[in-house]
Amino acid sequence: MSVRNQRPTPGSGATYRSGGYTSLLPWQVRERRFKPVGLGRRGLDPDDVYTFLDQVAGDMAAVYAALAASRRETAVIKDALRRWQSDQARDRDARGHDQ
Repeated sequence: MSVRNQRPTPGSGATYRSGGYTSLLPWQVRERRFKPVGLGRRGLDPDDVYTFLDQVAGDMAAVYAALAASRRETAVIKDALRRWQSDQARDRDARGHDQ
């Protein structure tokens, strides 16, 4: 099995790119063109296509990881807000009963 078909193991932290890599932008995906294969064959150069697909997959993995982190952070903030609101309601009730 080639490297391009292997998935990273969960928790491995594999990113497939160097720190100097810049993420693909939507316009780059839309405008990407592949060179045709050599004489006697039809279609696109498979290595060119697979290299591009690896880049897209890496960018998608980064986006999904960021989305998951954002959702976790949102859940923590919502939970903290609910606790704060409950505390405020309890304090308000306690002050109302003391008067």
